[in-house]
Amino acid sequence: MERSCFLSLIVFAFLSSSILFTATSDELDDPLIRQVVPDVEDYLLSAQHHFTAFKAKFGKNYATQEEHDYRFKVFKANLRRAQKHQLMDPSAVHGVTKFSDLTPREFRRQYLGLKKLRLPADAHEAPILPTDGIPEDFDWRDHGAVTNVKNQGSCGSCWSFSAAGALEGAHFLATGELVSLSEQQLVDCDHECDPTEYGACDSGCNGGLMTNAFEYILKAGGLEREEDYPYTGSDRGPCKFERAKIAASVNNFSVVSVDEDQIAANLVQNGPLAVGINAVFMQTYIGGVSCPYICSKRQDHGVVLVGYGSAGYAPVRLKDKPFWIIKNSWGENWGENGYYKICRGRNVCGVDAMVSTVAAIHTTAR
Repeated sequence: MERSCFLSLIVFAFLSSSILFTATSDELDDPLIRQVVPDVEDYLLSAQHHFTAFKAKFGKNYATQEEHDYRFKVFKANLRRAQKHQLMDPSAVHGVTKFSDLTPREFRRQYLGLKKLRLPADAHEAPILPTDGIPEDFDWRDHGAVTNVKNQGSCGSCWSFSAAGALEGAHFLATGELVSLSEQQLVDCDHECDPTEYGACDSGCNGGLMTNAFEYILKAGGLEREEDYPYTGSDRGPCKFERAKIAASVNNFSVVSVDEDQIAANLVQNGPLAVGINAVFMQTYIGGVSCPYICSKRQDHGVVLVGYGSAGYAPVRLKDKPFWIIKNSWGENWGENGYYKICRGRNVCGVDAMVSTVAAIHTTAR
């Protein structure tokens, strides 16, 4: 019976989205905006009014009228896309975000950048941990192991933020000091590897892999502080790494089992984890627990897993959903103050399939 209901929901979602996409843009404006623009009482406002509000909220300016008109066209297409996402992912809220004037291709090129997984030689599988007694809910933000949400800008350097975020947590566990580490060091300096061994080397704004980054940090000796090697969002500069300014070092790193209890146990014991995810639903995400009926498990975005909850909001017809808490790198004006919640239990969007943990060298905090 539950399977029948689930299939019915999928069929309804696709039929509804098909109806939306065959309508004209004028026909779409009112009902569509009513569905995907939150906190709007007068939903009869035109798409143009909402585009004006979008530009003001996110400081959007376009060089020419032609570019403006094109972005408005993309904006309306993304309203339709957000409506489709809402139908496919009803336990989350989808709508207008700061990426609503970007095509999906532009969004992928500018903000995603995770390469195909191939483990470096120094990586090993994390040992199986006992799962009895792990908390029902856990969040490293409550324990001081998570730095503020950062912003990668329009540079496909998500992998560096994921790796640095995991090391920031591990360094906190090892030293008691929370230090914001340099993603720019990874963007500028982490290029030297054998592609036949690694599959693909880290390439600054053109993508990379967290385990590759851990391998680089292990060989280089560590990462500098963010304040000593600040982020620029560009990969055009030379490597300026100075060993004398190392703030955190890697002792070892491991790949965690896809078993969700093991992921939770590693998170609690070892600190925030570097995670790969498919970000297709994240372009339109505003809040709630994302649990789409269908989502590719091909990871294209690197994030940091910082916690989990036992039950998140879901519509009445669905049970409350346990979820992972994800720290993203698109600034605090995206998602839930920069965070993303995605449901646990069935490797949704590939969130369980590329998880790695890092251990920092225990040093005296300076």
